[in-house]
Amino acid sequence: MTAAMYEETVYTDGRHELTPQTEAALTDSPIYNEDLAPVPIARRTWNTYNYVALWIGMAHNIPTWLLASGLIALGMAWYQAILTIAIANVIVLVPMLLNSHAGTKYGIPYPVFARASFGVFGANLPALLRAGVACGWFGIQTWIGGGAIFTLVGAALGHADWWEKATTFQLGFGGAQPWTLWLSFLVFWALNIFIILRGMDAVRRFENWAAPFVLAVAVFLLIWMVIQANGFGPILEEHGTVGWGGDFWFKLFPPALMGMIAFWSTLSLNMPDFTRFGKSQRSQAIGQILGLPTTMTIFPLIAVLVTSATVVVYGEAIWDPVALVGKFDNPFVVIFALFALGVATLSVNVAANIVSPSYDFSNAWPKLISFRTGGLITGVLGILIQPWNLLANPSLYVFTWLGFYGGATGAIAGVLIADYWLIRRTSLRLADLYKPMGIYRYASGWNWRAVAALAIGIVLAVGGAYSAIDPATGSPTGPFPDVGLIPFLKPLYDYSWVVGLVAAFLSYWLFVTVSPRTEPTAEVMAEQAA
Repeated sequence: MTAAMYEETVYTDGRHELTPQTEAALTDSPIYNEDLAPVPIARRTWNTYNYVALWIGMAHNIPTWLLASGLIALGMAWYQAILTIAIANVIVLVPMLLNSHAGTKYGIPYPVFARASFGVFGANLPALLRAGVACGWFGIQTWIGGGAIFTLVGAALGHADWWEKATTFQLGFGGAQPWTLWLSFLVFWALNIFIILRGMDAVRRFENWAAPFVLAVAVFLLIWMVIQANGFGPILEEHGTVGWGGDFWFKLFPPALMGMIAFWSTLSLNMPDFTRFGKSQRSQAIGQILGLPTTMTIFPLIAVLVTSATVVVYGEAIWDPVALVGKFDNPFVVIFALFALGVATLSVNVAANIVSPSYDFSNAWPKLISFRTGGLITGVLGILIQPWNLLANPSLYVFTWLGFYGGATGAIAGVLIADYWLIRRTSLRLADLYKPMGIYRYASGWNWRAVAALAIGIVLAVGGAYSAIDPATGSPTGPFPDVGLIPFLKPLYDYSWVVGLVAAFLSYWLFVTVSPRTEPTAEVMAEQAA
């Protein structure tokens, strides 16, 4: 049975929804639209399989395939790389589940959830920070997917010169590329936008079939290569260059772990965008536990095994799955495998990199920007960010891009978790999240406690950002000075995500304790609603 509680209905399983009268009254609010509104209970239908499929679809992609290769190139043995990836994904699962709870309980997306801690207008700060990261990832994945289409068409055309060696030209920074590659990039971009314009139901349906398909192809590729190599190959016999001593645990492991955590740290913020459709807390929690750490460990392991076999078959380690498929002789196998790579990239891009910024941009101007309009904005920014440059330097990609924004997203997670679990004990007033003059207005719509805690967390996490020195040139390998932006904070940068999360969590708790904000009591709210 249910119980009416002022402006919302609370069900026996703990989930909330707005009463029809309340929702009708909120439609004129400047911070409300249909896409940001709480999902009605009748539409919260995602089950455990949907969340498992979501994570399989998101985890099985080319950047995940390449994760272990980056760590091995830095000196790790293959088993150290897989261990690092596994530990990172168990760690990031914790804040992911903590933030997911609010989505299922109240049916709200991430930017609306952030209104409770940052204020109804201040929520745009963490939302747009998240959106900016997603736009970068969207561009990266779209460029990778475009490359898969370029190779697929080339294979289908019998490696015709007019396609593979077409006239080149340069866009922005970076090297010149064939016009056919730029065309493939735009085609893949259009596929992403087409799916997101059809709404979240289309995302769910696409992930449901893409996940088992991509998983099956990955297993097939592993079996095929192992048979061709008559074994697993020599990489499994290599033990890296750093061993298990201090160079591993204190120099290489910490920044590598933070980079692997940062890979999905943004999803630890915006999983409410998906769990708002969950039919129960158990469904979304079990689905994520089964889906995230397992697939993120198994898929890079498959990549290691396949690449090890390529040493035997082709005489070199081929980590790039697109390049590997291009070496197959059977054109039908090539086309099928490249199609699978395209589907894999499309599945992660739509779910992980378009859904969140679509909501985030919508939250910035709800009456003007819908979920679909937000998706279009994401698509345009994903091109303007020039992703081909981000992928040009692996060191820049892993330790600058992943490490730097990982610290910032950790700080946001710290504020959200402290407010929702420590301060509010998971209790939110649903209708007030959509009222510009409600209890989450704070000071002109901003909660200074959250903003200050976020700033402290970010400064401590990434203030010491540094770039290693290239022994050959004596120059930094990245954009930061070798002594760190703020030298005395340099030691913290290797632990950026953890530092950001813990510092912001504790700072927010301290600010609320020292300067508490009195909210209206239930009795006062009842009188106002009467």
